[in-house]
Amino acid sequence: MKTQGLVHKYGDHIDTDVIIPARYLNSQDPMELASHCMEDLDPGFASRVQPGDILVAGINFGCGSSREHAPIAIKAAGVSCVIAANFARIFYRNAINIGLPILECAEASRDIEAGDRISIDFDSGIICNLNKNTSYQAEPFPDFIKEIIRQGGLMAAIRKRGK
Repeated sequence: MKTQGLVHKYGDHIDTDVIIPARYLNSQDPMELASHCMEDLDPGFASRVQPGDILVAGINFGCGSSREHAPIAIKAAGVSCVIAANFARIFYRNAINIGLPILECAEASRDIEAGDRISIDFDSGIICNLNKNTSYQAEPFPDFIKEIIRQGGLMAAIRKRGK
């Protein structure tokens, strides 16, 4: 499993209220949530992000509430992966549950810049910055998590397994 995309870069402690402001939580529609993703921090994000793009952030990405709306908004916006130095644990779990690939790699988080084009090999955990010709090693997912992501999330994987 691989992806490649343009980087949108953010800082430390990006909380779920920044990812999807609370005033939009009355919607369960992924595309409606995506249209407001990151708008209080980066008002143009929803109009700039393209399918396959990648978010890179610092420490504690996804802190705050336990709402699944945040990773749903990111995934529905077309983001193919989020790379951060580390994630709030509940965000990490919610992202896997909805099939949004996320990787922890402090070095990549520090060195990759907005506008860089990167490729990611999820099987090996290798992140390549195509602009700078550098690579970083993230911990690859275990097979069962790769399967959850491949299936589009935990519920889809459970449904498929039950058939």
